[in-house]
Amino acid sequence: MFTHVLVPTDGSTLSADTALRAVDFAKAIGAKVTFFYAQPEYPAQFFGEGALIDPTTPQQFAKAAQAAAAEILQKCEALARQAGIECGTASEASEVPYEAIIKAAQEHGCDLIFMASHGRRGLAGLLLGSETQKVLTHSKIPVLVYR
Repeated sequence: MFTHVLVPTDGSTLSADTALRAVDFAKAIGAKVTFFYAQPEYPAQFFGEGALIDPTTPQQFAKAAQAAAAEILQKCEALARQAGIECGTASEASEVPYEAIIKAAQEHGCDLIFMASHGRRGLAGLLLGSETQKVLTHSKIPVLVYR
């Protein structure tokens, strides 16, 4: 049925638990896994009265984001290797994580996206939404949401 599962992760405890469940799921169905981390892009700088100036250069920011991505993805990769399933990792800087997730699934030939529901509720859920909800809304690839 499914042969290649994309597992987006953000390094949170919930994402780590989801990665573990995705590995178990992939092992049970004989699928391979690609773990994906959407790196934040360098934030736009706004200057004016009372503005705080961040001394971090775009290059320093990108280097730190890449290091964080590598650390998060290595942990996920270790879970898959321990379970004996084929896996890969990918990362991309994006201002719009849900678009990067869908793009990664398409580029890697994934036929399922397995991701966590972060469970924003109330006003925060209404105003901010969630990347999971956005992926569900925009993806043509099936999405399995782990809660």
